[in-house]
Amino acid sequence: MVIRIAAVGDVHLDEDVVGRFRPALEELPGRADVLLLAGDLTRHGTEAEARCVAREFGGLGVPVIAVLGNHDHQCDQVPQVVGALEEAGITVLEGDGVVLDCAGGRLGVAGVKGFGGGFAGRCASDFGEPEMKAFVRTTTESADRLSAALRSLDCDMLVALTHYAPVPDTLAGEPLEIYPFLGCYQLGQAIDAAPTALALHGHAHHGSERGVTPGGVRVRNVAHPVIKQAYSIFYLGDHLDQAQVSSVGAGGTQQPWS
Repeated sequence: MVIRIAAVGDVHLDEDVVGRFRPALEELPGRADVLLLAGDLTRHGTEAEARCVAREFGGLGVPVIAVLGNHDHQCDQVPQVVGALEEAGITVLEGDGVVLDCAGGRLGVAGVKGFGGGFAGRCASDFGEPEMKAFVRTTTESADRLSAALRSLDCDMLVALTHYAPVPDTLAGEPLEIYPFLGCYQLGQAIDAAPTALALHGHAHHGSERGVTPGGVRVRNVAHPVIKQAYSIFYLGDHLDQAQVSSVGAGGTQQPWS
């Protein structure tokens, strides 16, 4: 049996974008078991923009699970943003998880926004000024919440959903100078500490689609500017070799996994 996961991030919705994704989204019930949204759902994190997201991604006939991104925090209206999404039936994760009963098995999704910090050998450290210590503490606490959520779920297939990147591979194409602001190695460590089958993130608009954690977990950057379609679909199943699992774009074009 196979679990089908649709995913997209960085849709940055406001009134002028409403309706752009909906025709493809209406096809989801026949194509996927769940839709995952990898953050930056709004432009500036206002309640009004969140209601646009709710109109576009609510009532699709499949469960919709999201994490927020940095844009969704811009106007300090996170409770209102989350409330508008949840009113539309969208589950918002932040250091917690959910298990779904799908036709292909029980799917566990653990999610957290994540934070920056950089990657092994080129990262910030918990040393020096209070401001730097606070920055790195935010990174480690976020990764710790993801790790705990991943390890808490009793499921057949486990997926990690973040906004910030857990590996540098999927940042290729972005300026090296901003890598520390696009992701952190601690998220990758959290993903590797659990039997994670797939990790999805957004944030890196000019990055690359495919990567892998040091522990061998496949990572996919599903930011809309990268995948250039309404969503990508990933197939996961116990009988499928990880190297043979594939993704299918919203237009139906099959893409090799590896």
